[in-house]
Amino acid sequence: MVNKEITTIKLHEGTKSQLDRFREYKNESYDEVIKKMLYVLKKAKTHPELSKKAVIAIEESRKRIKKGNFLTEKEARERLGF
Repeated sequence: MVNKEITTIKLHEGTKSQLDRFREYKNESYDEVIKKMLYVLKKAKTHPELSKKAVIAIEESRKRIKKGNFLTEKEARERLGF
């Protein structure tokens, strides 16, 4: 197992609530959410049309997940033959 350094950051409750709204699934870590946001930000500077597509795709995924239209990890593993 790779030893990754972990740090703690302080967030205002409002900032945490906003990050929660960007989660695509319940157990998505804040690290994953922030990495996605940084990716979109970097792409917005170099390829604004791609970052817009990424934001749209994330929003569509969130809507689909809220409707219950998704695979569980178990279902995905079975479908992929793992």
